[in-house]
Amino acid sequence: MAMEMNLQEFFLQVLNQDLHDMVLSNARKTSWKGTRVKVRPVRLGEALWFQETLYQGNQVFHVNLEASQMALRLEQHMQQYRQAQVDTGSEDITVLSGKKGNVTIKRREKNTEGGTGKGRVPGGNGTGVEFRALDHNRSKQYILREGQPVDFLVKLGVQTPEGKVVKAKYDKFRQINRFLEFIEDVVDRLPTDRTIRIVDFGCGKSYLTFAMYDYLCRLQGRDVQITGLDLKETVIRHCQELARRLHYDRLHFEQGDIRGFQGGEKVDMVVSLHACDKATDYCLEKAVKWGAEVILAVPCCQHELNSQIHCDMLQPILRYGLVKERMAALVTDALRAGLLEQCGYDTQILEFIDMEHTPKNILIRAVKRGGMRPRGKASSLGQVMDFLQVRPTLQELLKDGEPGECHDESMPRFL
Repeated sequence: MAMEMNLQEFFLQVLNQDLHDMVLSNARKTSWKGTRVKVRPVRLGEALWFQETLYQGNQVFHVNLEASQMALRLEQHMQQYRQAQVDTGSEDITVLSGKKGNVTIKRREKNTEGGTGKGRVPGGNGTGVEFRALDHNRSKQYILREGQPVDFLVKLGVQTPEGKVVKAKYDKFRQINRFLEFIEDVVDRLPTDRTIRIVDFGCGKSYLTFAMYDYLCRLQGRDVQITGLDLKETVIRHCQELARRLHYDRLHFEQGDIRGFQGGEKVDMVVSLHACDKATDYCLEKAVKWGAEVILAVPCCQHELNSQIHCDMLQPILRYGLVKERMAALVTDALRAGLLEQCGYDTQILEFIDMEHTPKNILIRAVKRGGMRPRGKASSLGQVMDFLQVRPTLQELLKDGEPGECHDESMPRFL
């Protein structure tokens, strides 16, 4: 629908409704330091305020304002961002701001049947806001919320048709939301002027693949094409049929091996979740070869270095099999991150989900920076490998790269 009021009036109207939260994202300029802005209602004493959370790199800044002040601030913020996603009790609203100042608003009513009838407290203008959303130190709010049915979650058996999370699937529900937080953090690095191409290696039952597609298409309004790859034919058939039933027309699944997958044109993001042992290395090699802007990898079953690692100085520690196994797994992921740094990526190792829910809880997130790391950094990485007497597969794959791939002469090598 066309904009019939200015943005400040629109935001004031939304703030005075039953707002859950709002996210401004997709910065117009790469030089803009703020990756996104979140706004939610909070109760301070007896008064209703709105808390802004501004994300700048690894820093987070908070400010609490009244509705009229926050509406003006949001209007100013929209000069820097292309999109606002608004979640209220009755509808999802997407605000798209064009280069010439034109604004488009897309509204989608929520299915409120079978609602819980949550208590409400009066807002600043006599309207209601959801009670649980007002506690300043309230429990975590997920991107996909409990009580709000999402088609793919219902079809996969994570939610009931009324939106209630199935008890046995609650850990999966948390994992999906945690994964979407990582996607949310990097979405601004993905292209806006063409179709975003994503490859998910070892997609399995594809809970997270469907979640990624739903988030980028439905919640972010992005043009995206996702390919899921797995070895199991029955899994691929099931996922392809489910995508058809959900009308996810740009989500496709293929049966095949990671090393044999070509990918064709440029790939913008590569996802690899629980690819066993060296399969993760083949995924990372593909991502670097394609020049992917974003890499998200959750490694699994890192056996390779456990059989290689040897160091006389550390022998009193390494003689304990369990300690050696866990140390080798951590060293494997740390070296992978360092090697990606050498190939022009800013890389972080993050906790994917709490250890109590899964031992496979490390996520490697790499965002393309451009340019190689200084030679000294590669030399230091090589010294670590020499010290531990290890030769990781990813190091071998990258140093023998073809033209256009990461083939830095300072890449650590073994003679």
